[in-house]
Amino acid sequence: MFDFSIITTWFDALLRQTLGLGDFLSILIECVLVGVLLLAGYAVLAIILIFMERKVCAYFQCRLGPMRVGPWGVFQVFADVLKMLIKEIFVVDKADKLLYFIAPFLVIIASVGTFSFLPWNNGAEVLNFNVGIFLLTAVSSIGVIGIFLAGWASNNKYSVVSAMRGAVQLISYEMSLGLCLITAVILTGTMQISGIVEAQTGPWNWLIFKGHVPAIIAFLVFLVAGNAEANRGPFDLAEAESELTAGYHTEYSGMGFGFYYLAEYLNLFVVSGVATTVFLGGWAPVNIGIEGFDAVMNYIPGIVWFLGKTFAVVWLLMWVRWTFPRLRIDQILKLEWKYLMPLCLINLVLMTIIVAFGWHF
Repeated sequence: MFDFSIITTWFDALLRQTLGLGDFLSILIECVLVGVLLLAGYAVLAIILIFMERKVCAYFQCRLGPMRVGPWGVFQVFADVLKMLIKEIFVVDKADKLLYFIAPFLVIIASVGTFSFLPWNNGAEVLNFNVGIFLLTAVSSIGVIGIFLAGWASNNKYSVVSAMRGAVQLISYEMSLGLCLITAVILTGTMQISGIVEAQTGPWNWLIFKGHVPAIIAFLVFLVAGNAEANRGPFDLAEAESELTAGYHTEYSGMGFGFYYLAEYLNLFVVSGVATTVFLGGWAPVNIGIEGFDAVMNYIPGIVWFLGKTFAVVWLLMWVRWTFPRLRIDQILKLEWKYLMPLCLINLVLMTIIVAFGWHF
């Protein structure tokens, strides 16, 4: 498996030794380059996900989806981006202007921040702290503040109701998400994201295999809770069009709305990426213990494995969205606090017992 750290080490040596730059300039150039690549990847993936969503939605509803702008409608997303960029941004009368303008940035910062934790390849982790799982959950929580502020600052009763719904839902399901991640941490013995992936390299070492039933339960609960955390159907009560006229971002236009739209799709990718990283081996290839087969699998780049697994989970979550009807807010909270939370707590104890007695592979 190719180690991307070879390239990063070479580039660092190029700046420091060949060009003779000091520590400050070298680190500054590296940070700027990584930031540009990260934002470029963020934008490209958003375009892919929006187009994919429209085509998957059309498939499940026996339609064709976008077809007119470009071949197979591939340029429809670019046309929508252009339209959004040139639309006028206006502020509602008597709105809290400071909070109104800050809210979309908080949501996009939380989305980009969690996106930065994803391990793309062996040695290609942007943020790789020894408490990575803890920081990942902490950064993702910033988005709740952005959603609440958007509704509160808009001077719109529908937006306030939607913001309250969204905040309650996100805070509730973060509990199950955190417990699922702690279950994985107990099994792997590390909170470092790269360490969790490395613990899953080798034959049948993905957590859903080596962790037996508790890891499978944690994976399934993580998908449900992650779908709710990303505000996706059937958990999209904060954006209930039929009763809240679009929800907390009703009063936003132009790129103010665009930031929320962008963050929703990338949060879908982030949830799928974290599920892939923690439970499906991340960039680790499929190894089954047969030397020839494993050698062929190891030739495939890690980023291909990571993107392939992540988009498979994305497709599964899109399938769920366009299959099940929207739930009521009381049903959503009942599912979390009455069923998922107790299940996660029991599952956590069960995983602790399995690890303590060495009953895993």
